[in-house]
Amino acid sequence: MTGSSHSSRQGPEIPIDTTVAHPARVWDYWLGGKDHYLPDEELGDQLNQAMPEVVIWARADREFLGRAVRYMVTEAGLRQFLDIGTGIPAADNTHEVAQRLDPNCRVVYVDNDPIVLAHARALLSMTSEGATDYIDADLRDPQVILDAARRTLDFSQPVGITLLGILEFITTDDAYTIVRELLDAAPSGSHLGISSPVLDVNTQAMQKVVQSWNDSGATPAVLRTRAELTRFFEGTELLSPGLVSLPQWRPDPSTLYANREIGFFCGVGRKP
Repeated sequence: MTGSSHSSRQGPEIPIDTTVAHPARVWDYWLGGKDHYLPDEELGDQLNQAMPEVVIWARADREFLGRAVRYMVTEAGLRQFLDIGTGIPAADNTHEVAQRLDPNCRVVYVDNDPIVLAHARALLSMTSEGATDYIDADLRDPQVILDAARRTLDFSQPVGITLLGILEFITTDDAYTIVRELLDAAPSGSHLGISSPVLDVNTQAMQKVVQSWNDSGATPAVLRTRAELTRFFEGTELLSPGLVSLPQWRPDPSTLYANREIGFFCGVGRKP
């Protein structure tokens, strides 16, 4: 393995379907980005009317990513990360947070959205320190992800695996098997970070949000309970404060909405 950045795909222009809303683009709209289209804006506004806190989800999830990665680098000593469900790049991406603390950190991003891949090509060409790679793959194919990730990551050493805002799009119990396969490939000391919407907070509004989402023709999603989300951490030591609302996971002075419970939960577990 080398210390240079590289992309797993260098190919022709990628076709992007702009007629149907897509999770990464709706998320980008909520974050105030520029990489979205009218269907994404319309669905984003519709969901915001059903539950105004959805915009908070996007911002709180980005903040959680930063706090979790900083913890993994500074306190857990990790130097390599597998970020699955990357989404459209925004401020403080995983490699930026990690490599700011240690330029030698290695990061592999995984997503299967064409617009994310297009951004990844530009993003990775500008990364000069550490090693950063992008894999065009689906979470439903964990072995494909792991095989490709081994070009950059050393799975004899602990890895930080992040699955933020993606498991809700695996609508069957296959999601548990997928997470187990990823964890089985990682050695002791590896960490698993997960975030996902939950049914336990504002249940009726949450059900309306996911129904509106699924009716739009976008990638189908499912809501799980807090107990069902906790199952993903089986085989790990769930770190304090456990599975909690996004802003309540180890907030720092700059964390927004730290005194508010929102319907998007998160947690970090350590593989013993």
